[in-house]
Amino acid sequence: MSSPDDARQEAIRRLSHKRAYRRQVQQYLLVNAVLIVIWAATGRGYFWPIWPIFGWGVSLLIQGWKLSHPQRAFSEDEIQREMLR
Repeated sequence: MSSPDDARQEAIRRLSHKRAYRRQVQQYLLVNAVLIVIWAATGRGYFWPIWPIFGWGVSLLIQGWKLSHPQRAFSEDEIQREMLR
């Protein structure tokens, strides 16, 4: 069983990851807005900003999924059952 200090450290770690993720989303929005402005200012031809928007967006979606669906620790019972196999 984990101590209250361990639980506190784990909570701080999760909060740090969430804060970093929020900063990444803000950077994503800002950078892609700038790319769209550049695209619009240079003639509005082929919409090339779609590639960084898509690629970076997929990465952020994966990170967001991992943050919202954290892996739980293995229980002692699960470990013992696996050891018996």
